[in-house]
Amino acid sequence: MGATLRAVRALVLLAGFYLLGFVMLGALVAVDWAVAEGGVGSVTAKVWIVSALLAIPLVQGMFALRTPKDEPLPGLPVTEQQEPALWAAVRALAEQTGTRAPDEILLTPDVNAAVAEDATFLGLKPGRRRMYIGLPLMTGLSEPQLQAVLAHEFGHYTNHDTRLAAITLRGRLQVMRTVAGLHERSRRKVAKEEAKQGKKHAERLAKGKKASEVDAGAAGLSYRLAAKPFLWYGTFYLRASQGVGRRQELAADLAAARIAGRDATASALREIPVLDAAHGFYMQSYATLGTAAGLLPPPGEVFGGLRHLLAGRADELDEMRRALPEEEQSPYDSHPPIDERIARIEQLPHDDNALTGARPALALLTDPARSFAELEHSALTPEAQRLRRAADWPQLVNESMLWHADQDAEPLRAAGTEVHGGDGSLAAFLDAVDAGRLWEMADRLPKSKEAQAATGRATREFVRPQVRARLSRMVVAELARLGRAHWELSWKDAARLRLPDGYEEELKQALDAAVADVPDTKGLRRLLSQTD
Repeated sequence: MGATLRAVRALVLLAGFYLLGFVMLGALVAVDWAVAEGGVGSVTAKVWIVSALLAIPLVQGMFALRTPKDEPLPGLPVTEQQEPALWAAVRALAEQTGTRAPDEILLTPDVNAAVAEDATFLGLKPGRRRMYIGLPLMTGLSEPQLQAVLAHEFGHYTNHDTRLAAITLRGRLQVMRTVAGLHERSRRKVAKEEAKQGKKHAERLAKGKKASEVDAGAAGLSYRLAAKPFLWYGTFYLRASQGVGRRQELAADLAAARIAGRDATASALREIPVLDAAHGFYMQSYATLGTAAGLLPPPGEVFGGLRHLLAGRADELDEMRRALPEEEQSPYDSHPPIDERIARIEQLPHDDNALTGARPALALLTDPARSFAELEHSALTPEAQRLRRAADWPQLVNESMLWHADQDAEPLRAAGTEVHGGDGSLAAFLDAVDAGRLWEMADRLPKSKEAQAATGRATREFVRPQVRARLSRMVVAELARLGRAHWELSWKDAARLRLPDGYEEELKQALDAAVADVPDTKGLRRLLSQTD
């Protein structure tokens, strides 16, 4: 489907929304006229009021022509003087695809590349172009793979997808705005009715009378019914517009294969889901590990540290590349399944573009370390930027894990202070245990439903594992402060607790003794008093 036909289709879909709105308004006018002809004054007034209330959100949705502008993606703008190699590569791709180069390039903290255009007149007039390139994406791709990704994005420019998207977006926003307005009025009616009934029921209870449950009944029903036609149209609108979107993606894939080569395009498509999963895991398990403790990775490593994970888990990531994710196709998906896209590309004739020996995509940047550091200033929130920076990754991991150990032990510390007093230290807790207060303290810990229902000795058996686990964390934290334990950074596995030789078995036995039916803290005290 050519750009002109797609523009006509998008305009027809948008016009359908307004047509539906005028039909709805016409129906309301017809009902008002019919009731007025009946001649019952009180009924006529009520129907007119309801019609007016229904018409307000309809008109607001239909004629709120100024759509809110999209929030700009967080990113680091780079000029041609700052990144000449990157700009040269982007301009070369624009020339090969036969389209205008972007006016701006922004580096982002995502595993993504995207293009946007500030088109006007519902996208019919071209505007300023921006290209977004994720630094984490560049971290995991080779230069030919990145070229394939960017050529795909330029394919959207060539097909006028970025311009015509404005028309489709307008229709989606108008449908959602109208439905949201009707449902909001419905919620207000329901809340008002529930508040009214709740007040009456409270008065009945105050008089010692029985009160039934609050039931809003049919309150707000007319608004919900009025929203249904727009929901139906919105469903149709999404199916129609997303179908076009899927075809646009396939066309952009072909443009990428023509420019960057079949193998580079197929391998990039395989790489992106793997890289996206690795990036998500890295951000959750490494980059933000210390945020609760008020700690961030060293400068430039919040996003740049991903390269350590990719190197450390190369074998695991290779397995993920070989096993493509299974995706269930939905009629509302804007992209075809990744395996379908790869299969289409791999069916193309072989070309002479080779991947072996290709440079990493980050080689296109003048100074990648500087770019990662500067991106943090653009992408991190002011609150995050005020956090303390670790000197290196080992310090980040050790201090963060120590903080988490203290948090895990805190309920036990609080229980010890509440039952036996003291300063909340491990020594004070052990004193409370020696005083025979262990199970009193254990009784103040959070309990599962099974533990709450248990009685007698069964209660102790339910709570004993929790007491032991929290006491273990308290002891380990104390050993870390004494310099006899630390958590070791690993890019292949979770952080590992390191204890001196012989401590692990001794600690296990000492903890078992401390939470026995007749507690004995001698083993723990001996362990804590040892010197290297």
